[in-house]
Amino acid sequence: MLVAVLAMAACTNDESALDTKPISVGVTEQPPIAALVPAAIRDGGVLIVGTNPPYQPNEFKNRDGAIIGFDIDLVRAISQVFGLQLRVVESEFAKIIPAIQAGTFHMGISAFTDTLEREKQVDFITYFSAGIQWARRTGSTITPESACGKRVGVKSTTVQETQEIPAKSAACEKLGKEPIRMVKFENQDATVNALLLGQVDAISADSPVTAYAIKKTDGQLEAVGPVYDAAPYGIPVAGQSNLAPAVQAAVQYLIDHGYYGTIAHHWGVGAGMIRTSVINGAKE
Repeated sequence: MLVAVLAMAACTNDESALDTKPISVGVTEQPPIAALVPAAIRDGGVLIVGTNPPYQPNEFKNRDGAIIGFDIDLVRAISQVFGLQLRVVESEFAKIIPAIQAGTFHMGISAFTDTLEREKQVDFITYFSAGIQWARRTGSTITPESACGKRVGVKSTTVQETQEIPAKSAACEKLGKEPIRMVKFENQDATVNALLLGQVDAISADSPVTAYAIKKTDGQLEAVGPVYDAAPYGIPVAGQSNLAPAVQAAVQYLIDHGYYGTIAHHWGVGAGMIRTSVINGAKE
């Protein structure tokens, strides 16, 4: 059985399990929006974007090592609206925002939750709505309400690590119970694999990520409880830069003309689609 689990775990970074491949929606350049792009970027002809795979279905690598996913197809469409070539650069998640601040990346796209704390560092252009969803091994009884003293896996630097699990753990201690034992992993694949192998009792992740993991593991995992604490995903750009209005206009163009919906449904994340993109949409 361990061999079978490991075989499934080894597939979590391979898009072939669902036969999901990149989709190109063939957007043409939109000169009024392209004109909003800062001259230094426009003249360079390339939009440089940082991302952190694997975080399926948003960004992960296929068998050939190419980074694919919902976020990647969306940012490719944005670059087409701008009339620019796209260069996607793999980075550690925690280093993407500093690289944007330093000018190494023009922007990032990596399932960033737009939070008030992050807005102190960069501006965000919203493009999706995601909540938190737990998963457990099928047949397990753990729930978010009964997790005191249990092991819960999360991806490092996500809101699950920095906000959700610490708050739930503090609530356990307030009731005189053992705190939740949060187990952090550097990437989402490792988090899912740990659950499959019994190294953690449950995992907490953004709702599209959890849904994709459940689908790929073919019945070995199941969702726990409702999706809650919905918040926007945002594309980070340097604060107070002229790039933010250009990206917001591009995302809204893709929404209004159906390209965004085509990409979202292709990756099975239509439930999180938004109608209006804004700059800095974090909630209190």
